[in-house]
Amino acid sequence: MKKEIIGYTSGVFDMFHVGHLNILKQAKKNCDYLIVAVSPDELVFSYKGKKPIMSLEDRMAIIEAIKYVDKVVIQHDRDKIKAYHNYKFDVMFVGDDWKGNPLFEEVEKELIKHGSKIQFFSYTNKVSSTKLRSILKDEIK
Repeated sequence: MKKEIIGYTSGVFDMFHVGHLNILKQAKKNCDYLIVAVSPDELVFSYKGKKPIMSLEDRMAIIEAIKYVDKVVIQHDRDKIKAYHNYKFDVMFVGDDWKGNPLFEEVEKELIKHGSKIQFFSYTNKVSSTKLRSILKDEIK
């Protein structure tokens, strides 16, 4: 009997765009069950210094409606090892803009000890929530 592969990814998912969709679509191709953690406003503000434009509830509702997603949870902190212990995922999906980041190198070492791994996907360079925010700001002016 084949073991079900559980995947995990997380993000803000503000102003949902094709880059978000690409990560979720690629992730689902590489697992049987995909868990997506969405960051609440307070957490985002703690490391980005700004709040998302869309509410947590709206962002979660959008992610929940995506056919590639099996479960949506709130990411209360950025501790990926804690997330592993909570959800027991086999693979964590991350945009390759984080590849080589010391934080993720440490996380990967720890996940390997538990039989899990990180899989990096190509970042969609043409669009990001930060770029969209900047365009909206310019349009308003």
